[in-house]
Amino acid sequence: MNSSEALRSAPDLPDHEVRRLLVAATGWHWTDLILGVELDAAQVGRFNGFVERRRSDEPLQYIEGIAAFGPIEVSVDPRVLIPRPETEQLFEIACEAVDAPSVIVDLCTGSGNLAIALKAAFPSATVYAVDLSEDAVDVARANARTAGLDVTVFHGDLFEPLPANIAGRVDLVVSNPPYIAEHELNDLPPDVRDHEPVSALVAGPVGDEVLARIAAAAPVWLIPGGVIVCEISEFHGAAVANHFSALGGEIRIDLSGKERFVIGVSPQ
Repeated sequence: MNSSEALRSAPDLPDHEVRRLLVAATGWHWTDLILGVELDAAQVGRFNGFVERRRSDEPLQYIEGIAAFGPIEVSVDPRVLIPRPETEQLFEIACEAVDAPSVIVDLCTGSGNLAIALKAAFPSATVYAVDLSEDAVDVARANARTAGLDVTVFHGDLFEPLPANIAGRVDLVVSNPPYIAEHELNDLPPDVRDHEPVSALVAGPVGDEVLARIAAAAPVWLIPGGVIVCEISEFHGAAVANHFSALGGEIRIDLSGKERFVIGVSPQ
């Protein structure tokens, strides 16, 4: 089989997905594949396997093993959520909201995408990342090593494992926490519902439980004038604004016009 035949072999999948699967299976650059290069048996086998995995709704990024995020690229697998454009927008909001931060904290770090991207954006900052999942901690630490960026990743519950001496000294807190309600899980697309870690998606019966805990604890850790930016459910804007009222609780929309972020500032 040559690459042109491979590209026509899965008409039930979108063309751009088939191209990405072929690149992942062969290691060839796309410009080579469009010329119709011959594939060996191992490449054909990998490609066919990837196609079947995608047909079972496994996310493309898990099959490829990587996801681009802002200025970096991270490895992803079913132990962690796949970074999405909304979270990349959170990164952009955070970068615009602070000027030369000294201490940054990323809660519910997952793959470490936010923490590592922020370290790339602010090289002089001390960056801490936290996740309750030991698997996620392993992934985030590996991604930081691969990126060659110094991010300290802790296993634990929200602010709990952070060094006590940074209380009141954190310039920026970011988080993409679980924010789905239990009853909403079955309504998610199958590639999310059936493949991504439920513990990173579902917060509880209501959906804003983790965000409420973050809001309650953040003032202890933020420096006066310090900023917190969190991703939220489009359905919980008013409730989340109330949780963050002591910090201003400004709700911002995503690129689709949905309420997706809360930004707060610690009183001076």
